[in-house]
Amino acid sequence: MSLPTPLARISPTAPSGASTATRLTRRQKAAIIVRFLLNEGADIPLSDLPDALQGTLTAQMGSMRYVDRATLISVVTEFAAELEAMGLTFPHGMAGALIALDGRISPQTAARLRKEAGVRQFGDPWDQIRAADLADLIPIIQAESTEVAAVMLSKLDVTRAADLLSRLPGDTARRITFAVSHTGGVTPGAVDRIGLSLAAQLNDMPEVAFDDGPANRVGAILNSTSSALRDDVLDGLETEDQAFAQQVRRAIFTFVNIPERVGPVDVPKIVRDVEQTVLVTAIGSASAGELGHVAEFILDNMSRRLADALREEIEERGRIKPKEGEEAMTQVVNAIRRLQAAGEITLIDPSADSDDDDDDDDDDEG
Repeated sequence: MSLPTPLARISPTAPSGASTATRLTRRQKAAIIVRFLLNEGADIPLSDLPDALQGTLTAQMGSMRYVDRATLISVVTEFAAELEAMGLTFPHGMAGALIALDGRISPQTAARLRKEAGVRQFGDPWDQIRAADLADLIPIIQAESTEVAAVMLSKLDVTRAADLLSRLPGDTARRITFAVSHTGGVTPGAVDRIGLSLAAQLNDMPEVAFDDGPANRVGAILNSTSSALRDDVLDGLETEDQAFAQQVRRAIFTFVNIPERVGPVDVPKIVRDVEQTVLVTAIGSASAGELGHVAEFILDNMSRRLADALREEIEERGRIKPKEGEEAMTQVVNAIRRLQAAGEITLIDPSADSDDDDDDDDDDEG
């Protein structure tokens, strides 16, 4: 184990201070080490200590006046020796253990242990609130009083607070914003109690079995089905639940959606990830049917040499069976999904475009 830089600067030879150091208590030695590290510019997370220990350390530092260099060297040498002898450390309490095992134990076990340990065991409850999804905070903030909601808003980062406000009804957002002006007299204890209450509500939310919402799951399934089955299912959904059907349509990504969802600069990456024979089959089949605009979009956004080569192969290939063409198109779509999952490309969100269009329409009307 290598010593921290400030400790490494201390010479280990200081015999005259050894006898003085032996008469010091562990609290005094701790105060000396902390003072030395702070003087050297080290960043010590003292706030991680329990409140009682923080108070004891502060009081001890306040009662001390002067330590000669020999004693300092002796105390630092002893501390360094203890660091070198340390083989393994464990996280503090159940909170630290759960953090260390995050993702390695089942969510059900983690939730049970979290509930048994209590919210207080997990440090600052506001850390949990700040890290929570805004979708989980919205029903909580709407159920709480305006004053509590104002405190929550004040404790969030500015960007997240603004995002949260934008998702609330206008009158609710106005009331909460006005209530922020009355939070100047709120005590730290009250803020802590509010944080504990809100964090407890977050922890009481039931575990869900699926990471994605139902619309995304149905959309992912329909992505891999034939167009005939996909259209039949969507027609049935429109009859049963029109709102859900619209969500599924937005979640679906098929060959026909490529021009509106894929950026032109990403087309070369996709082409490199798909075998040329598959591209020939997919683009050739699309060109011969109603998806000619998709084929032209792909060809227009790759290198001219490759596009000319593909056109020649498509012409030589001749007629392509519909089933073969659809399978090839599915492979192209799957390649796009893989690149998106790997973070190499980003699909355009059609709902964002529609929102922008609405804003433009409003501006035109103005």
